[in-house]
Amino acid sequence: MPIRVLQVLGGLEAGGAESFVMNLYRKIDKRNVQFDFVKHITHKGVFEDEIHQMGGKIYQCPRYTGKNHFAYCKWWDDFFEEHPEYHMIHGHVRSTAAIYLKIAKKHDLVTIAHSHSTSNGSGVSAMVKDLMQLPIRNTADYLFACSDRAGEWLFGKKATKMPNYQMIPNGIDLSRFAFDEKKRFQMRKELFIDETALVLGHVGRMTEPKNHKFLLQLFAKYHSENPNSKLLLVGDGELYEEVQQQCKQLKIADDTIMVGSKTNTEDYYQAMDAFLFPSLWEGLGIVAIEAQANGLPCLVSKNIPREALVEESVKVLDLRSTDEWLLELSKVSAGNRRLVDEKLRSYDVSIVAIRLQKFYLEHEKVK
Repeated sequence: MPIRVLQVLGGLEAGGAESFVMNLYRKIDKRNVQFDFVKHITHKGVFEDEIHQMGGKIYQCPRYTGKNHFAYCKWWDDFFEEHPEYHMIHGHVRSTAAIYLKIAKKHDLVTIAHSHSTSNGSGVSAMVKDLMQLPIRNTADYLFACSDRAGEWLFGKKATKMPNYQMIPNGIDLSRFAFDEKKRFQMRKELFIDETALVLGHVGRMTEPKNHKFLLQLFAKYHSENPNSKLLLVGDGELYEEVQQQCKQLKIADDTIMVGSKTNTEDYYQAMDAFLFPSLWEGLGIVAIEAQANGLPCLVSKNIPREALVEESVKVLDLRSTDEWLLELSKVSAGNRRLVDEKLRSYDVSIVAIRLQKFYLEHEKVK
C-alpha cells in the first residue's frame, strides 16, 4: 500500500504551486506514494478530473476569513480525527500554514511548509498575511522553497541555513515543452494566427504580481510599429475583465488573444515567438523555465529569482522603462528558437520527483 501525502493548496487551477504539485504527481511512483488534496477555493479546478483519474482524493476546507477562525481550526481538527491514515502534510498555502500545520502536529503528522513566493503584495491584507505567516518557520518540521529568495522571504535568512531547510527546484517535464514545428503550425491555425505574424506571449494568472498592465502597454507600443504582431495571453484570474478593458482602451483588443486557463500550456508556447515575463515579484517563475525549455527568447523583469534564469540568453530588464524591452523585441524574429541549454536538466521533474519521493518515504511517521 502506498503512503498518502496530504497536499494543501488554495485551489486546483493552473497556478505556479498547483502546476508544481501536479508535475510531481504525474511522475511520482504511485505504487509507493499517493497524493491527496485539501483545497480552499470552492469552484472546480482544471486539475480535479485528472487527480481523480490518478487515484487522488480531494477535500474542501473553508476559506479562511479571520471571522471564521474557530470554525477553520475545528474543520482541521475534525479532519485529522476522521482521517488517521495521513502521517504527512505538505502545505503550499502560507497565509494559514501556521494554523493548519500546528493542528497537524497535534495529531502527530510530519509537517512541511513550502514557499512559492517572495511577497504578499501591498495594503492591509498583505500586512495581515505577513503577520500570520511569521510563526511558520518555528511550526513546520521541514521548510521547502522553490528558490532561496523565496525561502529567505518566508522563513528568514537564518532558517535557510538550518538542516531542515531545502531548496526544491520546480520540476517540469522537459520533453513536454520541447519545440515542435508541427504543433506550432497546428496551434497557429487553431488560434487564427497568420504564419508570418510575430507573437509575443505570456503564461500566468491574471493577478497583481504578474503585471499585465505593463505587458499590455508594452505590446501597444510594439504593435503600433509592428502591426503584423499578436499578444497571446494564457491564464485566468480576478483581473481577467480588467485586462480585457485595458485592451479595449489601448486599442489592441483585436490583436490580443486571451485563451483563459489551460492545462496544455506546452501547446501555446509553440505558437509564440518571444516570452514576456514582467512580474513585480515571483517565488521562482516556473513558466519562465518552461519557455526556456521551448527555446523561446525570454524577456523578464529584474524581480525574477536567479534560479529561474538558466539560459544565458535570457534578457533581464528594468520595468521603469519600456525602451529596453522594445529594443530587445526589435531583435526577435518569427519562428526563431534557441538551442536548449543542458543546465535545464536540473529542472527535470523526473529527477525532482525521485528526490521528493525518497524524502516522503524516509520521513513517513507510523502513528
